[in-house]
Amino acid sequence: MAQGVIMKALSGFYYVDLDGRTLTCRGRGKLRHQKIKPLVGDRVEVTTLADGTGAVEGVLPRKNQFSRPAVANVDQMVILCANVNPVTDPFLIDRLTAMAEGKDCQVVICLNKCDLDSALDLRAIYQAAGFPVVALSAVTGEGVADLKALLSGKVSVFTGNSGVGKSSLLNALEPAFALETGEVSEKLGRGRHTTRHVELFRVGDGLCADTPGFSSLDGEGLELPDRDALARSFREFRPYLERCRFVGCSHRRESGCAVLEAVEAGAVPASRHKSYCRLYDEAAGVKPWERK
Repeated sequence: MAQGVIMKALSGFYYVDLDGRTLTCRGRGKLRHQKIKPLVGDRVEVTTLADGTGAVEGVLPRKNQFSRPAVANVDQMVILCANVNPVTDPFLIDRLTAMAEGKDCQVVICLNKCDLDSALDLRAIYQAAGFPVVALSAVTGEGVADLKALLSGKVSVFTGNSGVGKSSLLNALEPAFALETGEVSEKLGRGRHTTRHVELFRVGDGLCADTPGFSSLDGEGLELPDRDALARSFREFRPYLERCRFVGCSHRRESGCAVLEAVEAGAVPASRHKSYCRLYDEAAGVKPWERK
């Protein structure tokens, strides 16, 4: 029995990398009975069958997993956003950073299309929060080398709203990919979903995943940290969390809340606190047994 990594999952087939060789596999029935669904990024045990195909026998313990995108063992989430065609809603960025922080996953903020708009406001917000921020352009190549250095030796997942340029950026990182890209609708302000499945690609000595983009934010609440852990997923809140007057402060409207005082003083961006309040209400509506 050999061990490998699932690089792609499509139509019930798992494409497993075995030290540079790809083995096309099906999952054993016992996985279904155990309610285990292999994911892209999983380290798996496989056997080679007589016809040259393989079978996934087991899934090794995961560091983490996400349902949207459906991928496991992610070291860092690369959140691609833009301030032009289409403009990224900061709430989407904040939702994704909270989700990643709650799953022990590093975050890199990439501001794409900086040849069209430098996105200085977004850059200031997320640099102040302590995230690595890369300003780049998949068209001109600005910042691509900086991002490539951050991908080295890691499993990274690229995500963001549709049309923001994830596939174009992967093509800029490694032209051999030749991934399909789509035009952004000027009328709707969003792109077509040119990526319809999750797949890992090699970029230098790292692995990167392009994922289907988001056209809406519905149905993602199960990915959030629980209500009590949510405040710690906003890293600029952390210096103030133990300074509140009352134990169990929700950091939304209580008097004597150090986080609110920091927002009023400009030490914490108001947009980040607004996102926190929206996510807090959303997390409060998710029952413990509904979480993944």
